[in-house]
Amino acid sequence: MSAENLIEYIKDKKILILGFGREGKSTYNFIRKHLPEKPLTVGDKNGVEINDENVTLDCGEDYLKHLDRYDIVVKSPGIPFIGVSYPDTTEITCQTDLFLRFADCKMIGVTGTKGKTTTSTLIYEMLKAGGADAYLMGNVGVPVLESMELGGDSAAVIELSSHQLEFTRKSPHIAVLTNVYEEHLDHYEEGFKGYVNAKLNIVKNQGEDDYFIYNGVQGIEKYTDESKIKSQKIKVCPEGDEFVRSLFGINKHLKGTHNNHDIAFAAAAAKCFGVSEKAVRAAVENFKGIPNRMEYFGTFGGVEYYNDAIATIPEAAMRAVEALGNVGTLIIGGLDRGIDYSGFVKALAKTDIDNICLL
Repeated sequence: MSAENLIEYIKDKKILILGFGREGKSTYNFIRKHLPEKPLTVGDKNGVEINDENVTLDCGEDYLKHLDRYDIVVKSPGIPFIGVSYPDTTEITCQTDLFLRFADCKMIGVTGTKGKTTTSTLIYEMLKAGGADAYLMGNVGVPVLESMELGGDSAAVIELSSHQLEFTRKSPHIAVLTNVYEEHLDHYEEGFKGYVNAKLNIVKNQGEDDYFIYNGVQGIEKYTDESKIKSQKIKVCPEGDEFVRSLFGINKHLKGTHNNHDIAFAAAAAKCFGVSEKAVRAAVENFKGIPNRMEYFGTFGGVEYYNDAIATIPEAAMRAVEALGNVGTLIIGGLDRGIDYSGFVKALAKTDIDNICLL
């Protein structure tokens, strides 16, 4: 069993669980299930309460300064490593890395700046419609180690953020890269270059029998050298073939060019898995949408309201404006991650939007 192989790998190593949010707690529960008395250390910037005599806490402002004490550091994805030092003898890993390396099931990984959740969910629905034993996990909120027992006939559809990919050493059998735009620049020492390099871990360790599906229109090649993209790649022009184009516009939850791209990526991945066109179409037709992604909220006073809070970069916001059309008011704002907004300003100036509310 894959869980047994992972436990064998970590059982005699000194382990730090770094970050004790949802994923950190999941890592702790997985280890405790198989190694109930193994000494562990939990590190977190904030205080941690845990009733376990075999756990040592390393919390507070200095929680990243003692990594040299451990053989393995299982890092939560939200913790940036800018300026953090550690010796070569310390293995920095994460749930995603361990799952990719040790799980037995078939794997489809999806990353990109935008479109990850929609594409991942569509792939999952297509596989289910085709009769596969499929599971959706990862950045959608389901820690992957909770599915470590899946067998070889099961399929894991894993949404992967750049943070989850940063320290991975293995790539999934089918890898999808939806797009790359500036985001999370505050998380990487090398800024955009570091962000892109993290994303590209989804393909860097693929073999000749694996598949890479990426945005042929955007030109992902400019972000990496050709050696990182294997000869077995499937280059997807988002417009797709005649069948894929017939799927566009058949579901009100999938409006706009960006959602057409997601449909094309998902259909290509499902095809690699052997899913029929009939199952692919059924999944698109029955797709129920995703919260915070051009989510219809209601009509009040003759005005339609949409919640697109997940549009955290200018490109995503503009795609929603274009898809909806006739947008009278746009409410924008959020955390400043150092993104250049000059192009966004010019794009907004060309629209017919009457009101822009800045938070």
